[in-house]
Amino acid sequence: MATDIRAELKNCGVSAQKVRLVVNLVRGKPAVAAMDTLRFLPKIAAFHVRKVVASAVANAEENFGVSRDELYIYRITADEAPTRKWRRFGARGRFKPLLRRSSHITVVLREHE
Repeated sequence: MATDIRAELKNCGVSAQKVRLVVNLVRGKPAVAAMDTLRFLPKIAAFHVRKVVASAVANAEENFGVSRDELYIYRITADEAPTRKWRRFGARGRFKPLLRRSSHITVVLREHE
């Protein structure tokens, strides 16, 4: 029975659509290789995803005594979080809504068998 090691980031300030572009690059990779890939990716979402993966690796080492070289990303998701609705006023007295989207990032690591 494999143990799932989890880490979550709630209410990340980047939209889920942008985070999913980064998440799809590292799904299924070894954890160390994923962190190296994310370090050099020129997207702001890569910074947030890397922090969550690093947190999950730290949880595995500290709480379960698993070596970081034996971990891989079993499941990683980026879901929508609550949207903040701002308002901006447009021409002819019209109302222009501004949607500030955010996301929840979840990482599940497993040990190679």
